[in-house]
Amino acid sequence: MKIRQNVRHFAAKQALTLPVVGEKVNDRLVGMHTDIFAEKADAGRREERRDHLDDFFDATMDTYVAALEDGFPEAEAREITHVQANFDFYNHGWTEMMEFPSDELGDHYDRYRDFFERYGITIDDPLGEFAPENGVAEAPSTPEKLDDPEHPYAEGGFADDVYVETPDGELVVGGQDEPEDVDVEEAPGVDGQDAEA
Repeated sequence: MKIRQNVRHFAAKQALTLPVVGEKVNDRLVGMHTDIFAEKADAGRREERRDHLDDFFDATMDTYVAALEDGFPEAEAREITHVQANFDFYNHGWTEMMEFPSDELGDHYDRYRDFFERYGITIDDPLGEFAPENGVAEAPSTPEKLDDPEHPYAEGGFADDVYVETPDGELVVGGQDEPEDVDVEEAPGVDGQDAEA
């Protein structure tokens, strides 16, 4: 998959494991992801999907931290969560929100098969063990879109590795090295007071 990576991603990585700050960053990241992907949905479908997306993305933050703890670099840990989201979009027939074509679902699953199997994640059950105890809010599916899927935001051909676009537009296979001096204040949802907590 092709993703972006900058200092804010590394700051968020550090912040998510901190008390107090981690909760704020988690909430901000969930809101950002919900907004970004809801905008990719058909205008008449956006609001009915918001609660589902909030719950789903909140669960993927736990996946992200688990992937980091399992030794994945930041780009791959984040890509894992995006793959989960695309499984969910596919299952709901929300093909217009997908980041890669539906015919690449299996390829992305296979790349992280060991991790996914360890946590019970499948294409049909994209959260596996990370599913919240109270479940994820329901949202209407559009299964008819699977018959002739349209992927206006998908970029195919990147299923063999994680491809990271740097802030200067360079495409790096596997992601960038983490900067030595990452300021947690750079993370979304953090200000100076939060960083000191």
